[in-house]
Amino acid sequence: MSIKIVECPRDAMQGIHDFIPTELKAAYLNLLLKVGFDTLDFGSFVSPKAIPQMQDTAQVFEKLNLDSTKTKLLAIIANLKGAEQASQFEQIQYLGFPLSVSEEFQKRNTNKSIEESIQNVAEIQELCIKHNKTQVVYLSMAFGNPYDEPYNPEIVESWAEKLASLGIKILALSDTIGVASPESIQSLFSHLNTKMPQIEWGMHLHSNPATAYNKIVAAYEAGCRRFDGALRGFGGCPMAKDELTGNIATETILAVLEDKNSGFNYNKQAFQEAFNFSPQIFG
Repeated sequence: MSIKIVECPRDAMQGIHDFIPTELKAAYLNLLLKVGFDTLDFGSFVSPKAIPQMQDTAQVFEKLNLDSTKTKLLAIIANLKGAEQASQFEQIQYLGFPLSVSEEFQKRNTNKSIEESIQNVAEIQELCIKHNKTQVVYLSMAFGNPYDEPYNPEIVESWAEKLASLGIKILALSDTIGVASPESIQSLFSHLNTKMPQIEWGMHLHSNPATAYNKIVAAYEAGCRRFDGALRGFGGCPMAKDELTGNIATETILAVLEDKNSGFNYNKQAFQEAFNFSPQIFG
């Protein structure tokens, strides 16, 4: 499988309190569309009350320069209503659904139980087939549970099998709170990839910058070829904790790929332009 980097400016922006002007968001996203990422997680169709920063996703979409890019668009949705909204846009290829193996976190994040959310996934999957979209499910809390609930890799595996039975083909193992270690990443990824090779497995890791490189190395050596990141490591999940644990910095992923002689190619000048522009978004 070829290497895929999913750049996640939506994840980086969503927890910022002050509203980022629509024009500024679009300008940044248009720079990222030139880099050569496989996918751009550009926005979300969720309740404006829950995530005020993303209330202008439809307006941002209209300002994107999509004619000269091969990068595909991903939008996050949390229910059928959001999926229906996103499905109206032909050039949004992926709908990303957050499913936690933690009951507490799923209720915080989507106001639904895991079982109710699985039913949502099934309904959204039917919608995706109808509109020629692909659903990506993020299995959050995949490496640990901070809420004193039961956690073990078998729980992650059981929910992954349930999702696979619904026809989900892309699952991203997500470390929402930054508790994964290189050892746990290597162990869980290797096991699931061997058990369910029909699934395209990805890594959506939040991490302390000091440990990020070794985590990506562990995932790469375990066979992972789909990595989520955000320039400069901005972002985190505002529903998870008071203290946000940032995304893995995209430049860290690129450093690992270069050190591993992976052959991954991208437009370095375009990357530098986006990198230099990013403080205008994030301060």
